[in-house]
Amino acid sequence: MLLDSNIIIYAAQPEHRHLRSFIARYAPAVSAISYVEVLGYHRLSNQDRHYFRRFFQVASVLSISEVVLEKAVALRQQRRMTLGDAIIAGTALAHGLTLVTRNTEDFQWIDELSVINPFEAGNL
Repeated sequence: MLLDSNIIIYAAQPEHRHLRSFIARYAPAVSAISYVEVLGYHRLSNQDRHYFRRFFQVASVLSISEVVLEKAVALRQQRRMTLGDAIIAGTALAHGLTLVTRNTEDFQWIDELSVINPFEAGNL
């Protein structure tokens, strides 16, 4: 499994702590772009920055390889999507991983990509 940036952020919030057990159970990977998106947010509190740094120290962060780049380019050539979403989807495709995101509608058009939303019943 590959976590989208939004799942990493939701898991840090007290009202979504159930996601932490999901993450601990499946030990999913994350894209390097999620590292930038999450830690690079300019309004992170010191507490949140510390939490996310600890998270990324133990997470398996997958690099943006040439294969990931080619998959991301191919996706953006098919349909308009953000660069971050293209790289995250490209990472999942390149590694044969299911993408875990709350924004399933952003990715559901990609036939070869398996996507789950842990906020929907039965997915946790």
